[in-house]
Amino acid sequence: MTDTTRIAIVPAQETVEGGGFRIRRPFPVPALSYFDPFLLIDEMGPVQYGPGEALGAPDHPHRGFETVSYIIAGAMEHEDSFGHRGRIGPGDVQWMTAGAGVIHSEMPAKEILANGGTMHGFQIWVNLPQALKLAQPRYQEYSHAQLPLITEAGRWIRVIAGAVEGQRSPIETTVPTTLLHVRLDAGITTSLPVPRGANAIVHAMTGSAQLLGETVHAHQAALIAQTPDALVVTAGETGIDALVLAGMPLNEPVARYGPFVMNTREEIMQAFSDYQEGRFGAIARLN
Repeated sequence: MTDTTRIAIVPAQETVEGGGFRIRRPFPVPALSYFDPFLLIDEMGPVQYGPGEALGAPDHPHRGFETVSYIIAGAMEHEDSFGHRGRIGPGDVQWMTAGAGVIHSEMPAKEILANGGTMHGFQIWVNLPQALKLAQPRYQEYSHAQLPLITEAGRWIRVIAGAVEGQRSPIETTVPTTLLHVRLDAGITTSLPVPRGANAIVHAMTGSAQLLGETVHAHQAALIAQTPDALVVTAGETGIDALVLAGMPLNEPVARYGPFVMNTREEIMQAFSDYQEGRFGAIARLN
């Protein structure tokens, strides 16, 4: 740990989002708006839906940041106003750069809507620097088979973004970002590379782990500011299943309202105006 490294353990608070599905969210909450450059982390489920019960996020706009969807169980289908369409299932990821503005829809797969099933996954928002807030929207989708997987010595690490031990994800991040799904057996210690000075997050789904002199338990997130070159994580007596994120802070003003994240209030007002006047386009539905 460096002299400037700081760690805080925060709860992932339960709330309702989208069409009414329950999520666990360490931020944004009243006491913590964001953890630069990360704007939001939502763990969706795990939840078991019956036929006709599954919920999603119908057509809605975004501007000024990137949305990341990672599925652990179930499947989601994506459509957006730039003509991108996709489907992601267990272990798959989609990385959408909203940039200047896009309308998209994320809904449970048709068979889950019809027949029910288990849904579990994450939605993450990554901020864009001021110079790239109005970049051309972009959509990336990769299956679990295309993402590096490290499985040895009690460790299971899926490299969703960034690199671990020479294994690099194909995802092209707009700003340098690390995103890992990590499972460690009880008592196993591993070192996870992160850029020195980055802000990092360990979001525990199940189990517990020790890092930097603190313990993070299930449904908590460890927020680490000004990280050293690596995070050394030791799993507790039942192991740990966690999402690990790291990114360099942008250190820029953040103005946010609903689905828009910009640098000033005036830019937020312009985003609303552009959306209402149809400048984000519309999703062209297939027959």
